[in-house]
Amino acid sequence: MCAYPSSGLRLWIIGSTLRRLSTEKANGEAASKAAKCVAKKVVERGGDTRPSIAPKPSIDIKPILKDPELYKRNCFNRNYKWAAYNPHRIKELSKMLHQLEEKAKPLRKQKNSLEQTLKVPKTPIEEPIAGGEKHVPEPEPWRPNSRETKLASLALLKLQLLDIQNEANPLQAELENLSEELPNLASPEAPIGNTPKVVGYINHEREPLHSHLSKSHVEIGKELQLLDFEAASTTTGWGWYFLMNEAALLEQALIQYALSVAVKKGWMLVSPPSIVYSHMATACGFKPRDQNDEQQIYTLEQKDDLKPELSLAGTAEIPIAAMNAKKILDHQQMPLKVVGVSRCYRAEAGSRGVDTKGLYRVHEFTKVEMFAWTLPSAAPGDRPCPVQTMFDEMVSIQMEVLRNLNLHCRILEMPTSDLGASAARKQDIEAFFPSRRQKDNGWGEVTSASICTDYQTRRLMTRVRLADPSRIVYPHTVNGTALAVPRVVMALLENGWDNDKKVVVIPKVLRPWMGGIEAIKKRDAP
Repeated sequence: MCAYPSSGLRLWIIGSTLRRLSTEKANGEAASKAAKCVAKKVVERGGDTRPSIAPKPSIDIKPILKDPELYKRNCFNRNYKWAAYNPHRIKELSKMLHQLEEKAKPLRKQKNSLEQTLKVPKTPIEEPIAGGEKHVPEPEPWRPNSRETKLASLALLKLQLLDIQNEANPLQAELENLSEELPNLASPEAPIGNTPKVVGYINHEREPLHSHLSKSHVEIGKELQLLDFEAASTTTGWGWYFLMNEAALLEQALIQYALSVAVKKGWMLVSPPSIVYSHMATACGFKPRDQNDEQQIYTLEQKDDLKPELSLAGTAEIPIAAMNAKKILDHQQMPLKVVGVSRCYRAEAGSRGVDTKGLYRVHEFTKVEMFAWTLPSAAPGDRPCPVQTMFDEMVSIQMEVLRNLNLHCRILEMPTSDLGASAARKQDIEAFFPSRRQKDNGWGEVTSASICTDYQTRRLMTRVRLADPSRIVYPHTVNGTALAVPRVVMALLENGWDNDKKVVVIPKVLRPWMGGIEAIKKRDAP
C-alpha cells in the first residue's frame, strides 16, 4: 500500500523533485562524456561505436545462461581467450538485472495504481448547512486522499524507479557488449584445436605430374610479361600488383566463368559497393583487429565527425549481408541466393617471406562471392536441413569451378582455431602450388565456405516471417568464395606451365572469354 507523505514532507518532496529534474541536463552532459570514454574503450577492444542508424543487435542469451561453461570452452577452442570469461559475467549481470527488476515491480505497480486514480476527476463533497444552503468545504491539500498528496507520492515513486533504472542501464549495456563479443558456437563438425581434417580431393589425390618442373608464378609472370610487382610497390607499396596482358584478360575470364556457373544454378547476380559502414562490417564478424590482434580493415577518414565511420570491404559478404539489414523477408523467398563480384581490401597481408611472396597474400584483389539466407532448421537433426543443403550446394559449385580449371585440390574441414567470429563451421579448399612446397607441402587456400547460423542476422536485424504470420524468426546465413582471382591466377600459371614449350596452357573452360587463346607464350621483343 502506498504511504502518503505527511504535510511536513511536502516541501521536501517538491524541492527534491525539482532539484532532480533541474539537474537532468547537467547529468546528461556528464553521461555524454562517460559514454565517449566507454566508446573509446570499446574501440580499443576491437569493437565499434554504433550510430543511431545502425541495426540494434538482438543476441539470444538464454543458451549462454543455461550453459556458460560451454561458451567459455568455445572461446578457448577458438582462440578467443580474452572473451572466455564473458559467459559467466553475463550470467552474473543477468542475475543482478533480475534483482533490480524484482525491486522495481512493486514500485511500478504503485505508480500505475496512482496514475489510474489521478485520471478520475474528483467532485467536491457538498455539505448541507442551516437555511437549506450547501457548503463546499475548502480543499485540504495534504490530507491522505488529496490529489496534491497523490501527485507528490507519484513524483517520489518516479524518482525511486529512476534510481533503479540508472543502476540497471550500465549493467544492461555491459551485458549486451559482452554478448556481442562472443564468437559463434562452433559446430560439432569442426575439429577442436589447430589441425584441419582432410575430407576429400579434386582431380586426384597425388601431386600433379611434372609439377617439380614448374616455376614460381613470380618468375613466370616476369618472363611472360604478365605481372609487375616493382611498379606496384612504387605506386602504392608492398602488397599490391599489376596484372598485365593475358593475366589481366585471365582475371576477367575467371570472373565470367565463375559467375556463369552460379547464375545457371539460380543465383541472383549483384554488383555490390566496396565501401561499407564500419558498424556493418562489425555486425558481420569483421572486427578492426582479429583474434590474433592483426589489423583486418582499412577505415576511411570522414571530415565530418558526426558521419558514421566507413571502411573498405574485405569481402562482398559484408555489403551483401547488409542488403537485408533491418528487413523482414518472406518465407517464400527462402533460400535467397546471391552471387556478387567485387574488389576486396585486407589491411593484413602477412609477414614477408615465402608465404607472402607474389600474389598469395595481397592487400587488394577481386573475388566472386556467394551469399545465402536460409530458414533455420525446425529442430535439431531435421532432414533435409536447409542450412546444410545450401552449404553443400556452395561447396559443389566451388568443386565444379576448380575441377574444370584442372587444379589439384584438397577439401578441409577447418578446426575451431581457424574459424572467424561469425562462422560455426567452415570448409576450405586448398590448391597445390609447386612454388609453396616449403610451406604447407605446397597447399594453399583458394576458396572457403562457412555456415554462420543466426550470428549475422541477429546483429543486422534481418528476419523472416513464416507461413504462420505471427511467427518471425532470424534466418541463417551461409557464405562461400566462388573464386578469388589472384590465388587462382597464381595456381593456373604454376600448374599450367609447360617447361618444354615455355608457355602456360589455358584451361578449356576459360578460352571462350579469352578470345580462343589456348596458351600464353612469351611476347616478341619490340
